[in-house]
Amino acid sequence: MPDEPAKVPSAKRLHTLDDLLAVMARLRDPVTGCPWDVKQSFATIAPYTIEEAYEVADAIARDDLDALKEELGDLLLQVVYHAEMAAEQERFGFADVVDAITRKMIRRHPHVFADPSLREDFLAKDLWRRIKDEERAERGEARASSTLDDVPVALPALTRAVKLQTRAAEVGFDWPSLAPVLAKAEEEIAELKAALDETHEAKDDGPAKRVVEEFGDLLFVMANLGRHLGVDPEAALRDANAKFVRRFESIEAALAKEGRKPEDATLEELDQLWDEAKAAETKG
Repeated sequence: MPDEPAKVPSAKRLHTLDDLLAVMARLRDPVTGCPWDVKQSFATIAPYTIEEAYEVADAIARDDLDALKEELGDLLLQVVYHAEMAAEQERFGFADVVDAITRKMIRRHPHVFADPSLREDFLAKDLWRRIKDEERAERGEARASSTLDDVPVALPALTRAVKLQTRAAEVGFDWPSLAPVLAKAEEEIAELKAALDETHEAKDDGPAKRVVEEFGDLLFVMANLGRHLGVDPEAALRDANAKFVRRFESIEAALAKEGRKPEDATLEELDQLWDEAKAAETKG
């Protein structure tokens, strides 16, 4: 006799984590569940997990706590989703996820949970990194062969660049001040210009390999510049994107009053409207 599907929680009370787990189990039921949810796998859900994490960051950037509450729920659903699929394979369940992260946090903060006298030495002696190495050894994993080994490849490129540079800086491979970073940025701009000149002279179609390489080098240095300035390049670029959207929408609104669209205007008109939108923002 097949197992009965999980009961749907009542909408008349405040729902709990157990309710959410029951909902996910019901969605994934191979007989009575949702056909879309049933056919999903770790690989197909992973992009949604990443997307939801970005939406959490977006709500925080907009200081929208109502949206943050909803987005955190969406992100929690992703954890529940992956845990349910793992439970179906009898690998682990949600309780195991909670247990693992709780144990990890307690172990990695001995200065809080075990010995308060370690508080001053926690950062100075890099106890976090040493504890992580001990955990790897206990799992039978080889000690990292490089300082950079534990920087995830799947991170957004700008974020990963900063983490790679931070790791290298921890062992002394870093510029001592801001000035040489700025000089390096100027050097990379000059090299990009030279690569562009070479491409133009060769009459190549599309960006040549060296242009792509030099452009990447410039972005890498700009990420390093952000690190030295204490600026998160991902957050800075996100803000710049939002500013561009605001100003372009202002252009569209101004043209709409005249019954026109951006494609109906000249570049000079668009530039003028952009300047007006910029001035209005500055004044506001």
